[in-house]
Amino acid sequence: MADEDQQAEASSPATSGLGGRGMIIAFVSVVVLMETAMFFFFIPSAEEVSALAEERLVESIQQEENIAEKKIKEENLKKEFILGKFGETFSPQDTELTYRVEIEVYGLVKNKDAELFEAEFEKKEGRLRETIRKKIRNSDLEELSKNNLGLLERRILTECNHQLSDHLLTAVGFISYQLIEQ
Repeated sequence: MADEDQQAEASSPATSGLGGRGMIIAFVSVVVLMETAMFFFFIPSAEEVSALAEERLVESIQQEENIAEKKIKEENLKKEFILGKFGETFSPQDTELTYRVEIEVYGLVKNKDAELFEAEFEKKEGRLRETIRKKIRNSDLEELSKNNLGLLERRILTECNHQLSDHLLTAVGFISYQLIEQ
């Protein structure tokens, strides 16, 4: 019986040693096979990577273009500035009647030029007001009728832009306008 126990003990460690090594080899093999499968199935191919990179590049370019367009739109929005109120009395050349023009003038400036215009306007306000007064006084009675105010607006715009360093005003208009015969 002692011989049988010794044989059983002698064969047990050999069997369990082979079984343990076999389990380890099997486990490592399964892990390697799973990693290989994951590599082939979950890691994208070169074509997929390049397609994804191209898609991201296109998206970023479109975002930059949208931002640039938005900025340009904001810069080109116009801001209104009051150029002044004017009350001029004049007599047209062909008549002896006297007329009074009550007018309030505004100018439109692009947002990107607003600060420059404000600085220019502070420096040259007197010259601009005098230019507008001259244009009103030198206008014919026909030009001062409500149907022909566009001509006066264009003349004021042209002369004011000549006074400024750059053509900062994009348009000129009238908030209020009255032509009164005295």
